[in-house]
Amino acid sequence: MHFTGVKVFSATKAKEREELGDHVTRWLRSNADLEVVDRVVRQSSDNEFHCLTIVLFYRERGAA
Repeated sequence: MHFTGVKVFSATKAKEREELGDHVTRWLRSNADLEVVDRVVRQSSDNEFHCLTIVLFYRERGAA
C-alpha cells in the first residue's frame, strides 16, 4: 500500500458519532481528486466515554 496522506476523523459524544459518517462522506466528496487506499476503524471506551475513530489513508488519483 502506497499512500501520501492520512485523514483522521473521531467522535466521542453520541450525536457526533451519529454524524461521523456524513462528515466523512462530505470530506470524500470535497476531495474527489484523492483515492482512499486503506482505512482503519476503531472503537474504544472506558466507563464513561465511547470514542469512534476512522482513519483514511489516501493518495492522489492516478499516483501509483
